[in-house]
Amino acid sequence: MPSVRLDKVTKRFGRMTAVDNLDLEIEDGEYLCVLGPTGSGKTTLLKLIAGILKPDQGEIHIDGKLVNDVPPQGRNTAYVPQGYALFPHLNVIENTAFGPISRDRSRKEAYEISGKMLEMTRLAGRAGSFPNELSGGMQQRLSLARALASGAGLLLLDEPLGALDARLRVELRYKLRSLVKDEGFTAIHVTHEQEEATVVGDRIAVLRQGQIQQASIPFTIYNEPKSIFIANFVGGANFLEGFISERGPSGSWVQLRNELAVRIIETGYSPGERVVLAIREEMTEIVKSARRKGEVNLFRGTVGSTIFLGSFIQYEIQLENGDVVNSKVPVSLRNDRVLSGERVYVRLQPENIKTYLYPSGGLYRELEAV
Repeated sequence: MPSVRLDKVTKRFGRMTAVDNLDLEIEDGEYLCVLGPTGSGKTTLLKLIAGILKPDQGEIHIDGKLVNDVPPQGRNTAYVPQGYALFPHLNVIENTAFGPISRDRSRKEAYEISGKMLEMTRLAGRAGSFPNELSGGMQQRLSLARALASGAGLLLLDEPLGALDARLRVELRYKLRSLVKDEGFTAIHVTHEQEEATVVGDRIAVLRQGQIQQASIPFTIYNEPKSIFIANFVGGANFLEGFISERGPSGSWVQLRNELAVRIIETGYSPGERVVLAIREEMTEIVKSARRKGEVNLFRGTVGSTIFLGSFIQYEIQLENGDVVNSKVPVSLRNDRVLSGERVYVRLQPENIKTYLYPSGGLYRELEAV
């Protein structure tokens, strides 16, 4: 199956730069998820690789071959667009079998392959239906089935599960990854759903404003985000603004507003430097009493709103200095539930706190999706 390499690729539309000097490598047989907000350049990136668009600058290589001037049909790719692009005059099984037949498979073999893909996407019962007789979610599944049956080595999937209901989306994400890995496809899967990306991807490339912010395995993206934007976009976090007040060999102290001090293990910043602290909501602990007097990073606060999130409950807590943090607590710990208005302590373990230099444009601008 093909590998893909993009070297300094740029694509502009008038004054807007959709893909900006982008470098990216996808290994043979890899399942890469490109994760980013709307308008970050995800679809443009797929269209460049598919050959639907040509780069203004840079080179695109597929399986070691420069393909800038190779048309889409010569790239051994199957592109699944958000708009489905189905053949309206062909029924479901005919749409699905089009790819293998065009690659000189026998009609019998093409229909056997297509039948398996329709079973996987739960469309076998609608094999004789036409696209205009299907719901939007069914049309999306048909577009996916057609790509999987095509025999192309490189799958380019643009929000392939976006129009499906929540239960089916979860079911198909596992089946899709399993099929891609079992058949040895190389897949590039675009999504704005961070949970989907972490489940199906071997690696995640986080895209913002046409540039790759970080590309790594899901564990690293989640636990070692390189920027405030990634920490916020992938999983969400609490952010606290302050400055380094003391630095020692084993850690530093950060002064927040109203003289609240936080201990961190980071030693790479100098006293006086402004920083932003980030801590995941599920690592922001709520306790009802202090274990010992003078415990580090234990702050009094008052519970505000509570939100039920299925397996978690999210609590909003206003600290005594005025900062607000959220804590996600597993429902399984319901015996320790707290109520709105209750006075509690918030514990922030130093090893769970990430530290970033305060952004020049301000914290809220750095948190913006685009």
